[in-house]
Amino acid sequence: MRILFLGDLVGKPGYSAAVKQIPLLRKEHRLDVVIVNAENASDGSGLMPRQYQRLIEAGTDGITLGDHIYRCKDIVPTLQKSKRIVKPANYPGEAPGKPWTVIETEAGPIGLISLLGRVYMRPVDCPFAAVDRALQEIRTETSQILVDVHAEATSDKQALARYLDGKVTAVLGTHTHVPTADACILPRGTAFQCDVGMCGPYESIIGRDIERVLHTTRTFEPTHFYVATRDVRLCGAIVDSNDDGLATKIERFELRIDG
Repeated sequence: MRILFLGDLVGKPGYSAAVKQIPLLRKEHRLDVVIVNAENASDGSGLMPRQYQRLIEAGTDGITLGDHIYRCKDIVPTLQKSKRIVKPANYPGEAPGKPWTVIETEAGPIGLISLLGRVYMRPVDCPFAAVDRALQEIRTETSQILVDVHAEATSDKQALARYLDGKVTAVLGTHTHVPTADACILPRGTAFQCDVGMCGPYESIIGRDIERVLHTTRTFEPTHFYVATRDVRLCGAIVDSNDDGLATKIERFELRIDG
């Protein structure tokens, strides 16, 4: 299976670029599966139902979210009904959404899990226990499994990747919006990258207008952090896997749209 995972879609620049490019990328890179983290698609925070629908129509197979999952409340019915989108598996059971899913594709089924880190993040349940519960169910349906670790600390992501090595196809990090140079296949066959980067404007401070962020940082005066617009890129990772669901290759992905 050949999988493209795209990091956080940030605002209109990232979302629009993804919708336009995903059909082309599927053909150009002979992709079997496209997974997208879309938790920042709506003006930099949250995902709207119509954005979800357009991503699916463009050829996205599955969508992960993170700590901004409920910023657009209208997404809740989609979270409850759709088998293509997941909440973080270590959110409370009562939180709307599915803790994991198995998505049917032409190349076969793939399991999808999102986990939130616990260092410098809001309090959440144990990600190790949550992923164990999810894997018990998913493994009965498929060995192809992608885990999105939405976390601030690289240590959080590395610990989960080492714990899951050999148990899943890929552990790919999101949330910090900055691509890391550590893409590798771990000893037992799991592909890993601490952060695949964002899809959005890189002439920015993690996607936001530079002057606004600098002003508030220097003066403490609250301002709205507008999504920036320049140097738009799609960033992520492409993972190839074998029939056993273990990775055979991982490569960093970056496509410059403008700038």
